[in-house]
Amino acid sequence: MSDTAPQAAAKPHLPDAQTVTAVTHWTDRLFSFRVTRPRSLRFRSGEFVMIGLMGETGKPLLRAYSIASPAWDEELEFYSIKVPEGPLTSRLQHIQVGDEIILRPKPVGTLVHDALMPGKRIYFLSTGTGFAPFASLLREPETYEKYDQVIMMHTCREVAELEYGRRLVESLADDPLIGEMVAGKLLYYPTTTREAFPHMGRVTDNLLSGKVFADLGIPKMDPAHDRAMVCGSLAFNVDVKAILEGFGLREGANSDPKEFVVEKAFVGDGI
Repeated sequence: MSDTAPQAAAKPHLPDAQTVTAVTHWTDRLFSFRVTRPRSLRFRSGEFVMIGLMGETGKPLLRAYSIASPAWDEELEFYSIKVPEGPLTSRLQHIQVGDEIILRPKPVGTLVHDALMPGKRIYFLSTGTGFAPFASLLREPETYEKYDQVIMMHTCREVAELEYGRRLVESLADDPLIGEMVAGKLLYYPTTTREAFPHMGRVTDNLLSGKVFADLGIPKMDPAHDRAMVCGSLAFNVDVKAILEGFGLREGANSDPKEFVVEKAFVGDGI
């Protein structure tokens, strides 16, 4: 007869389970987390996967999330909004290190270098958690191999909501893999819409007015040299697409590279 105490019943594993390794709460509305990476997962920086938790019905509750970590990272990082009434994020925001999430290892997406024709400059245009795929692409060596300049435009309502992106951008200079590649190439242009900040205004307004070009000392967008990737709310994507087309850029896809691409699977408020 064993004299060891009976073990508690093991918690059942989720399907396609990955383990949470880190969680950071940036504001009361924003958080990021890292999870283990399936050994078989191969993806291109900028792509997304379906992640989630088991729903109350016993079926997986999944949403599309851009992978915020670059393709070479040994773990996967995600950046998320918190929605109190959201079926998934109302629960996902409470995950802790050691918890499991569901991760379907089938990456897809349009925010990849293969979907763009060669150019001199690339614009990453985002609002809120739409920064996530660019968090991956900003840490991807191919970004700096392909372009002479990388312009990262990110707009949030308040200064604190820019913190995730700001820290990531500032860390690039000391990155052992791409630090030297980034120097002199990356132009970071964060703006706010509600709280005072050195640069303010929506991405759309700063493009249309030409303010961003003047502030950064770069020429107006030209389809011969400029490329763009767009990730934000549906309304943002529609507005920016119209502006880019006004500059003469054409929307491309994996199967038909052109001058800009839009991530249509991004989910903002309400998830």
